Amino acid sequence: LDLEAYIANYEGRTRFERLLHIGRTSSYLHQEALKGAVSEAKQGKDVGRYQIAVQFLQQYSPNDPDAVLDTAWIETMSKQIKAETDRLEFQLRGYKNNLIKESIRMGNEDLGNYYHSVGELPAAFKAYSRMRDYCTTPRHIFDMCMRLVMVAIEQGNWMAVQSNIMKIRNIQQKPEEEAKLQPFLYASMGLAQLASGNYTEAATSFLQTDPSLGSQFNTVLSSNDIAVYGALCALVSMDRNGLQSKVLESSSFRNFLEIEPHLRRAISFFCNSKYSQCLEILEAYKPDYLLDIYLHRHIAKLYQEVRSKSIVQYFIPFSTVGLSSMANAFVTDEASIAEELVDMIKRGILEARIDTQNRLLTAKATNPRSGVHRSALTMAKNYERTARLRLMRMNMLNAGLEVRAPKAELDYAQLSDVFSRRTGMRPGVSGAGGVRM
Repeated sequence: LDLEAYIANYEGRTRFERLLHIGRTSSYLHQEALKGAVSEAKQGKDVGRYQIAVQFLQQYSPNDPDAVLDTAWIETMSKQIKAETDRLEFQLRGYKNNLIKESIRMGNEDLGNYYHSVGELPAAFKAYSRMRDYCTTPRHIFDMCMRLVMVAIEQGNWMAVQSNIMKIRNIQQKPEEEAKLQPFLYASMGLAQLASGNYTEAATSFLQTDPSLGSQFNTVLSSNDIAVYGALCALVSMDRNGLQSKVLESSSFRNFLEIEPHLRRAISFFCNSKYSQCLEILEAYKPDYLLDIYLHRHIAKLYQEVRSKSIVQYFIPFSTVGLSSMANAFVTDEASIAEELVDMIKRGILEARIDTQNRLLTAKATNPRSGVHRSALTMAKNYERTARLRLMRMNMLNAGLEVRAPKAELDYAQLSDVFSRRTGMRPGVSGAGGVRM
């Protein structure tokens, strides 16, 4: 991983989070990443982040010059933060006393922005939420929800992310504004669904993200991240036809795959039943994916599901396969593949049995003829019942057993209804101005 090129794709507070995660998890890049995290923290106003980065750098490289806390900077920045916070809170109280809704809304927005910049995320979320009572236009509600989404993503509050995205989608906007906003909404929703483990829904959201995203959302995600997240979730949740039509042949997502061509090759290999080549590509890039702050928690599960899915697809055309053949196909030994197959059978993923004596994997015996016979008998019974009902109706009509309303009464009822609608009176009422029928 080229750390400098990787981190150049991002802006804002996510740069620090990514550098800190790489510094804590990479045995090769830890010193470079943590030094970058210390430098990134000192460029901002978040004292807490700076202290955390220095603390980790002291653990890994105690002799590094940056591993010493700059107490003077901490004291100066703490005083500035307190003074600015007091000023903004005093200004907001003045706006509330004047009872001007727009000023109060902007005061809460300024306070929330400042809290966000200094790392007070719960306070920033509360400040943005207080804007709700003072929003007078759809644009105000949109701005509030956008800020809440950004803070909630950083907090890991994925329920708040999804609820505020739904609110944004319900706001009436111009078509050009909606098209411009579409990549952000789908990328944010996909990230929340990925974090919740809903890989099918996450794949749908990432695949629908427009390639015009570019660097608009690089405070959270880059286009490379969209390609990686979308491709891995699609591999887990889609069959080969779906991968071919919705991923490889997608006019929009194809642009993301051009950035990560190895993922396009992996999906192509899977669609062409070359499962070992697909898994080899994924394994080669696994260390890089473990350094991603949103993906590293799901890598083990995603890779396991892709491998299990590959084994199931490989076994579908056969009734019996030797364990040695499967071990060669998936580049492992017989003991490992046998243990893996036993686990898949226990979990109900694979419908088969293992013959330990002959070292064979055998599909469960099925009798397709019995299934055809059952469906044919069911169809015959339904046909017989329908025919009996039709014959019964014909016999009832021929015997004159059908009950019909008299024609005169039917005409009178229709005439009464028309009369009532036109005159507002009930027929049959006599008197002054009345009509008797």
